[in-house]
Amino acid sequence: MAEISDRTKRFTESVIRMMTRIALQHNAINLSQGFPDFDPPVLLMNELERIAHTGPHQYAVTWGAPNFRRALAEKQSRFMGLNLDPDANIVVTCGSTEAMMAAMMTACNPGDKVIIFSPFYENYVADTILSGAEPIYVPLHPPDFHIDIEELSAAFRLQPRALVLCNPANPSGKVFRREELELISRLAMEHDTFVITDEVYEHLVYAPRSHIYIASMPGMFERTISCSSLSKTYSITGWRLGYVIAPERIISGIRKVHDFLTVGAASPLQEAAIVGLQMPNSYYEDLLKAYTRKREIFLGFLEEANLVYTVPEGAYYVMVDISKFQKTSDMEFCKWLVKEAGVAAVPGSSFFHEDVQNYIRFHFAKKDETLIEAGKRLRKLR
Repeated sequence: MAEISDRTKRFTESVIRMMTRIALQHNAINLSQGFPDFDPPVLLMNELERIAHTGPHQYAVTWGAPNFRRALAEKQSRFMGLNLDPDANIVVTCGSTEAMMAAMMTACNPGDKVIIFSPFYENYVADTILSGAEPIYVPLHPPDFHIDIEELSAAFRLQPRALVLCNPANPSGKVFRREELELISRLAMEHDTFVITDEVYEHLVYAPRSHIYIASMPGMFERTISCSSLSKTYSITGWRLGYVIAPERIISGIRKVHDFLTVGAASPLQEAAIVGLQMPNSYYEDLLKAYTRKREIFLGFLEEANLVYTVPEGAYYVMVDISKFQKTSDMEFCKWLVKEAGVAAVPGSSFFHEDVQNYIRFHFAKKDETLIEAGKRLRKLR
């Protein structure tokens, strides 16, 4: 029988989603895959119900319904400090997963190199390989996950076509400082490199940190492909509504890739989500307050369990150091944790290019009562 393609042998299935299946098998609290166990805003649910009876139910414009793109352009122009054209600068995708894939395939030719910071969200390596490109790994050094300037400069000297920037970062919770973004910007312009961003946690940045869109920095809009989604901001991960923001010359390529990947995002869901995009700034302020409280609850339980962790500056993930536990691997530890404590985490080795076995990742995008129950179970680890 014919062999399947070599590219599929260079990466594994999603470890995150595998841990969700293990959690379900053991009826554990799932703090592995980052989706909430609470509903979206009532406004969105009511609008979805209305749209179910009124439509649209057929294809929207391939690169996004015009009214959705207008609402998105207005919202993102406000937050990014850019004057975005809904027709020239936006493609609506099936989640940020497709946005990143379309961006990678548009930016890169087979054989090109792509800089990926390690630890990384697992999709980035698969995106690079599926595009025919080669990943170059630059470590972010724990526990604060800082950049080594010489290591990053050395990677740029290999003349990469693109750099992937997840900010705020999954899995580390790092928020990149202005001086770090200035360094990346300077090197990207010097070496004529695209920057592909994943900014799905743009509204979850904890004081005193603040989010800076690298596309808004001097000279960077023309080479930045900004990817994001509505999933985490409005707690609608299952709606699969993402988008790409970029200059028109890049968007023209992304439109073509997107068209032949998925044709388009679901038209009734685009229509229903417009009311979310039109919500006032107070919604995002309240969202951050809610997640700040969840972070405090969960980190408090990690303290009580005497677990060593890195305080997340953004997103809703926390890396826990399990060095003191006598397990042969982080995967073994995570499976043990599901069975013995009833809580699911992700082994950190799935995020690192380096041989790192001493971290696991939890997320805290859960109801307060879910976090409290998970915390009580984790206290058994003392």
